[in-house]
Amino acid sequence: MILLPPLIVTWNKKRSPMLESPITPRSRDFAAWYQDVVLQGDMAEPAEIVKGCMVIKPNGYAVWELLQREFDGRFKATGHQNVYFPLLIPQSFLHKEAEHVAGFSPELAVVTIAGGKELEEPYVIRPTSETIIGHFFSRWIQSWRDLPMLVNQWANVMRWELRTRMFLRTTEFLWQEGHTAHATHQEAIEEVLRILDIYAEVAEEVMAMPVIKGVKTQAEKFAGALRSYSIEAMMQNGLALQAGTSHDLGQNFGKAFNVQFQSKEGQLDYVWQTSWGASTRLIGGLIMSHSDDKGLVLPPKLAPVKAVLVPIYRKDHEKGQVLEAAHRIAKDVGAKVDDREEQTPGAKFFHWERLGVPVVLELGPRDLASNNIVLKRRDTAVKEVLPQAELAARLQAALAQMQNDLYGVAKQRLKSNTVVANSIEEVESLLKEVTAEKGGGRFVMAHMKDDPACDARMKEFKATVRCMPLTDEFDGPGKCIITGEPVDRRVVIAKAY
Repeated sequence: MILLPPLIVTWNKKRSPMLESPITPRSRDFAAWYQDVVLQGDMAEPAEIVKGCMVIKPNGYAVWELLQREFDGRFKATGHQNVYFPLLIPQSFLHKEAEHVAGFSPELAVVTIAGGKELEEPYVIRPTSETIIGHFFSRWIQSWRDLPMLVNQWANVMRWELRTRMFLRTTEFLWQEGHTAHATHQEAIEEVLRILDIYAEVAEEVMAMPVIKGVKTQAEKFAGALRSYSIEAMMQNGLALQAGTSHDLGQNFGKAFNVQFQSKEGQLDYVWQTSWGASTRLIGGLIMSHSDDKGLVLPPKLAPVKAVLVPIYRKDHEKGQVLEAAHRIAKDVGAKVDDREEQTPGAKFFHWERLGVPVVLELGPRDLASNNIVLKRRDTAVKEVLPQAELAARLQAALAQMQNDLYGVAKQRLKSNTVVANSIEEVESLLKEVTAEKGGGRFVMAHMKDDPACDARMKEFKATVRCMPLTDEFDGPGKCIITGEPVDRRVVIAKAY
C-alpha cells in the first residue's frame, strides 16, 4: 500500500480549494528542490532522532525493491549467490589491511559496551565487508576446485557522515556488496569489468540514466584496492554522481587474511579478489536525473505504480456507471483506480503527479458515451484522447516511449554539458563557481596524469577526477595540463555529490 502524503491547500477569495506547490524551483535552489521532491514524492524523510539517517517510505522502498530485482537477477545469471555476514566486525580485522583501515577510520562507528559490560575487543559496525568476508574465505577456500567463489549480500552499512543528504549520503544506507575470489588476476579483472557492465546496463536501460564507465585515479580508488572502476552520471545541475563501483583488490586481502589455495600444479598461492557495490544513492540519482518542478518523475521500469485511472463524475447517477467502467478498464490494462471519495479529481491528479506515476488516465461520462479515454504522460503532460479498445496497446507503447524519451533527454544533457579544456586555468574557470545549490556544472574533459598531486590540484577548487574513461570517444593522447607529461587520454573532471 502506498501511503498518501498530506496535500498543501490554500484558499482563494471565493473560498474554493486551490492546491499550492511547495516545491522550490530548480532554477532557484537545486538542493532545496531535491529535498522537496523527496519529501513530496513520499520517498523518504529525515530520521531526526538518529543523526544523519533517514526513513525510507513505501514509495521510496518500492523503487529500491525494483532496483534490487534488476540487479539480483543479473548477478544470479552470472553465477553469484546471495549470502549474509554479521553487521559487527572485530576491530582488529580492519587493521590487518593498512590502507583499508586508514581509508575508513574517520567514518567508523565502534561498539565498546554490550550486555552491560565493556568488550575485550571492540566491534566496528560494518562500513563494508571485505575484512570479515576475507576471514571466512580463508576457511572456505582450500583448492583451485573451490574457485571462483562468487557471493553477494544485500545489507545495510554505516559510515559516520558529517554532512548528509537523503539517499545521496546518509550515515546508514542500504546496498549490495559483491565479493569474489579467483585463481588468477586475469579472471578477477574480467569479473570487475563484467560487473561494471551490469551496473551500466541497469543505469541506462532501467534507470534511463546515461553513464560514463571508467577507471578511478590512484588517489580516488577504494582503500585497499589495486584499481577501482566506476560509472559516473550527470545530474540536471551538471554535478556528477558516482553510481556504482567495482574494485580489483589484487591479492591484498588474500595476504592479509591468509586466503590461500592449492593450484592445479600443486603450489600454494593467494587468491585474487574483487568487490563491488551499488546503493540507495541510485534513487537520489534517479530523482535528480528526471524529476521536474512539479515533483517526482519515475521512469516506467522503476515506477511502483505505472498507471492510475481517475474516474470523473459530478452527479450521483453518473457515479455507478463511471466507477464500474473504470474498474473494468483498469483491470484489463493493469492500472490502479483512484476511487477515493474524499478527494476531488484535481487533488488526485496532483497527488499522483507528485508521486511520479508515469501515466494517468481520465474517464468521465462523456468518455463513456464516446467509448474513449484520456491518457496523460507524466513527463510531457500531453493529453491524448483514444478509443478504449486501443488503450492496452497504447498504454504499453506510451510507457516504452516515455522510458526511451527520458533516457534521450538525459543523454543529450550529458552530451551538451561535456566540454573540453586544454589548461588548468580553463578547468578552474569552468568549475570554480559551481555549487549544488546554484548548479551550472559540467563534465570537463582534460588530459591529466594519474598522480595524487594532480588530483590534489583539482580539489583546490572542490572538483575531483571522476574517472579515466574506458572508451576513446573523448579523443586520445595529449599532454597533462599540470605536469606537461604525455598521457594517453583525457579524464573526466567535475564537482560531485
